[in-house]
Amino acid sequence: MLALYEEKRVNLVRLFTARLRSRAEAEDLVQELYFKVAAVEGDTAGSGGGSALLHRMAENLMLDRLRSRQRGQARDEHWRRLQGGEATIDGDQAADAPSAESVVEGRQRLAAMLKTLETLPPSVARAFRLHKLEGLSHAETAAAMGVSRSAVEKYVSAALKAVFRGAA
Repeated sequence: MLALYEEKRVNLVRLFTARLRSRAEAEDLVQELYFKVAAVEGDTAGSGGGSALLHRMAENLMLDRLRSRQRGQARDEHWRRLQGGEATIDGDQAADAPSAESVVEGRQRLAAMLKTLETLPPSVARAFRLHKLEGLSHAETAAAMGVSRSAVEKYVSAALKAVFRGAA
């Protein structure tokens, strides 16, 4: 039976790769088949049933793998639904809400940033708020404040340095 396995190995890898769409998984299954074949006592190849037995063993292993994969996917999908994560990114499931720890950490960073902004000169804090928090461009911020674009760039730079120093 092992001689028959060696003869059919390449074809089995090709078959598994086509059905499972994974060369690595196909190689794993063929290796698992080897152990099963080695465990079979007696030489059934001489009776004409060896090839059929080998293919039946291979087919059963592949079906077991596919069923296991389906059960795992169903279990994962059920867990995601229980967690409330229905969003997908490039086909991968993603939680649509941040964890509680992330929310708390974000709020703490925001509070620290706002506290740091209170210590800055009013023009620097205003430039930062308009540009970074309200999303205005440097030119729009300069027009809103009645200063040059260069001044806005300097104000925002100074505010960023202060905010990052405060975060450290």
